[in-house]
Amino acid sequence: MSSHLVHGMGTEWVAPDWPPLTAREADQLLGRFARLGGAGRVLWRSPRPLSAAGLIESARGERVFVKRHHVSVRSAAGLLEEHGFLAHLAARGAPVVTVLADDGGDTAISMGPWTYEVHTVGRGRDLYRDAISWSPFTSLGHARSAGRALAELHEAAQGYDALRRAPQPLLGGFTVFAADEPLAALEAYAAERPQVAAELARRPWRADLERWHLPFHNRLHPHLEHLDPLWTHNDLHASNLMWERGAVSTVFDFGLADRAFAVHDLAVAIERNAVEWVELDAKGADAVHEDVALALVEGYTQVTKLTDAEHAALPDLLPLCHVDYSLSEIDYFRSVTASADNTDLAYRYLVDHTAWFAGPLGSRLLDRLRTSEQHRSGRPGSSTAASGRRD
Repeated sequence: MSSHLVHGMGTEWVAPDWPPLTAREADQLLGRFARLGGAGRVLWRSPRPLSAAGLIESARGERVFVKRHHVSVRSAAGLLEEHGFLAHLAARGAPVVTVLADDGGDTAISMGPWTYEVHTVGRGRDLYRDAISWSPFTSLGHARSAGRALAELHEAAQGYDALRRAPQPLLGGFTVFAADEPLAALEAYAAERPQVAAELARRPWRADLERWHLPFHNRLHPHLEHLDPLWTHNDLHASNLMWERGAVSTVFDFGLADRAFAVHDLAVAIERNAVEWVELDAKGADAVHEDVALALVEGYTQVTKLTDAEHAALPDLLPLCHVDYSLSEIDYFRSVTASADNTDLAYRYLVDHTAWFAGPLGSRLLDRLRTSEQHRSGRPGSSTAASGRRD
């Protein structure tokens, strides 16, 4: 039995849902790439729980990153949606990893029940590769650099006009609370995902959303029409970045990428990095890093100023930015891994994170974002605010 452990839904290490990558399968996969000539050895296996991945040294000495998905999570077509976005970013000079094509020209490779992708490793050091979810940056300099990297990514994403990704587990984005009637939008979302519909049918989801989510949506709603659609990363946290001399040198893991808008991505970066959600009970206020949230925004606006609509939207978007992903986790844990415990945690994620922002610590963080002047774009009522155009 393998001794490989992965991150659980809390702070604990657990047995993986998926068998770890083996040298034999890596050799079979990399044998499809003449430049690689098969695998030499597995150097490191990722502790991320939702797929099996690792750093592989090829038979010819080149290091690559291999990621394996069960076909129920990512088909080849599902991966190609992500790969198209990555190719656009790379062509625009963004510091992202490259997906390698095999000798037949395929970047999404189906072998048995699995779908594989092979990436370049990227430039820099993977300083946070063993950090659990929602771990904070080790310095405010890292937070500012991450904000700058996100803004540069958004500049490179301009002009990528692919449609929103097809329904599948484990995606980010912002659809439910981007709608005029979010409860109806959630019903439509669930109708396309039978396992989500089945889980919501046994939950007081309508009462929960009316109590906690709709007040934030009511304040957010007037600003939505001024936010330009954009393909976004949707998972920018410290362990999806590589570093050189204290600055971000590579952005990777675009598995949750989808069409949303820029300030949603900024909100997700704050949600991922400024609150240690799994440590809230133990640490209380010490688990909330308002300075990290402000540093992320500061770094972002050193590259791209927020429009007035984006500035106004950010505080009320932050309590809602996780909703689509939490619903996709419900889909994953019910339909793929059949874990009742994790499905319950995913529903609690949907509700409790939003409810927290209505409490004293969450409200204080939102107030800091509202009152911060460092990321205002200009005079209220300017043409930038009216049109939603970005600098």
